[in-house]
Amino acid sequence: MKTLKSWAAMVLLLAVAAIYVTGCASSRSSQVYSRDQARQVQTVENGTVESVKEVMIEGTKTPIGTAAGGVAGGVLGSTIGKGSGRTVATVLGALAGAAAGTVAEEGITRKPGLEIIVKKDNGQTIVIVQEADVMIAAGDRVRIIAAPDGTTRVSK
Repeated sequence: MKTLKSWAAMVLLLAVAAIYVTGCASSRSSQVYSRDQARQVQTVENGTVESVKEVMIEGTKTPIGTAAGGVAGGVLGSTIGKGSGRTVATVLGALAGAAAGTVAEEGITRKPGLEIIVKKDNGQTIVIVQEADVMIAAGDRVRIIAAPDGTTRVSK
């Protein structure tokens, strides 16, 4: 019965951690604005897309995934063996779980992106990387929107 409760606790903890980690991931989308960017003046320039390349935007690496994985691994390890063997299994489970939690968080929050090279109308060439949520192709006329905080996005 204790093992069943441990498994149930571990599954619940992992589910809560997964929801928390994905909910906290910041967006690199051209269509998502932060609360701080709302109602702020942003500059707009026009340009032509020279090239677009698919890239991968790495996921977040916060202590949350590590901690959740460590707790889950420790709970799982505590169900193995007796006495000092159980203690060793708990510690090893926590270490392995922490490593797995870190990798899982980064993988869950990783996103496909686009590296967009734009030649602005003033002749300057810039590169912007953003989530691949808007279809942009070479030759497209686009707007480059820059916020005071340095966030820049390409929009059609």
